[in-house]
Amino acid sequence: MKSTITCDMEGVILTMNSDAEKIFGYKKDELIGKKRVSLFSPGEIVLQNVEGWLNTAIKEGEYKGETYFLKKNGEKFNARIRITPTFANGKDKPQTGYCGVTEVIDKNVEVPIKFSTKLIKMLAITRMPFTSASLLPIFVVGAYFAGSGDGLFSIQQFTLTIVGILIAHLGINVFNDYFDGKDGTDEANAEYFQQVSGGSRAIELGLITLKGTRKLGIILTIIALSIGGLILSNINEANFTGAMQITVAGLLLGYFYTARPIRLVARRGLGEIAIFLAFGPLLTLGTGYAIFNGAFEESVHFVNCLLMGIPLGLLTTNILLINEFPDMKSDATTGKNHLVVTFGKKASRWIYLVLLFLAVGSSFYMYQEMNNIYLLIPTIFCLLFGLYIFKHILKHYELRSLVDANWKTIGLQALYSIILCICLMLGF
Repeated sequence: MKSTITCDMEGVILTMNSDAEKIFGYKKDELIGKKRVSLFSPGEIVLQNVEGWLNTAIKEGEYKGETYFLKKNGEKFNARIRITPTFANGKDKPQTGYCGVTEVIDKNVEVPIKFSTKLIKMLAITRMPFTSASLLPIFVVGAYFAGSGDGLFSIQQFTLTIVGILIAHLGINVFNDYFDGKDGTDEANAEYFQQVSGGSRAIELGLITLKGTRKLGIILTIIALSIGGLILSNINEANFTGAMQITVAGLLLGYFYTARPIRLVARRGLGEIAIFLAFGPLLTLGTGYAIFNGAFEESVHFVNCLLMGIPLGLLTTNILLINEFPDMKSDATTGKNHLVVTFGKKASRWIYLVLLFLAVGSSFYMYQEMNNIYLLIPTIFCLLFGLYIFKHILKHYELRSLVDANWKTIGLQALYSIILCICLMLGF
């Protein structure tokens, strides 16, 4: 018996023969167009080996090797595999996917898992690479105070704030995956873009259980709260109440973004507003409260931190919005009624443009209010790069090639933040 399965470039199963049904224990209608070939391999093997196998198949025309797979009932079996690239429109046209041929063998196959893979596993479970959305605004506020040259902020508090927000963001990521997994949102999603949308997929890949996800979320939140308590204990009395209020508001918005009974993401725009607030004004104001040595609310720094938070929050909201495009169908089936589900992909292109213009407009207003000519640089960059991304979205909003806009929108927020940091330090 030889299993033959084909998939597209994202791993979504397109065809499978009758031997594949017998070997893996799934029926065709369970998998075709609904699941990815990663379903058959343990998560750590997927992380460590699959990309290398596919690259070899592309470069050499095929990959041959031995591994082990899991049947539907969880039973492990050893196999010989052959992977080749596929070209649905002819070999002179771009590659469209892969074909995998699997043969059961009577041999014990071991696949050693490297330490680096276990590290990548933790990064994948917590989605740590995406914490730039919360960390960069903190650095923007730090650059603002450092550039002012008046020595009115605490390096110790700044460092604690970075660590605390990092751990809190990881905890919220894990809880969001837990609630999406519990609601069946991730299970129903076959159209997500790998590494960008659709959550971490850690539960689906078997990297962690649903129960383990909840436990990890609790642990990370407790650590974040402990660091937050340490920060609050060092804040001067004038800033304590404001810092406490923003901390609580940020945690509640992050947790109830996907958690019931509130589930902000399901309430037609409230989820996007929550992300704007949590990753924008609340984050920059909270950082100001935490690190400023004087009475923050009574200073001009309060208004300036608010102004910095608005474009940052809007750009982060656009990251969320563009990542909702590939998840639209599955999100709709589980009541995750965000803006793209509500208005559809075609209309949501213009929501992206509106948010971009609001970010540019608020950045320009910030330049005027702060009287820093250098702030025109990130403002102009945001406009030009944002319009370049939007041009791609206009044409590719229903295609898998939209993923280029997903990555570039993340890059826009990151580069805007970095340029803003530099310009804030130059402007004083």
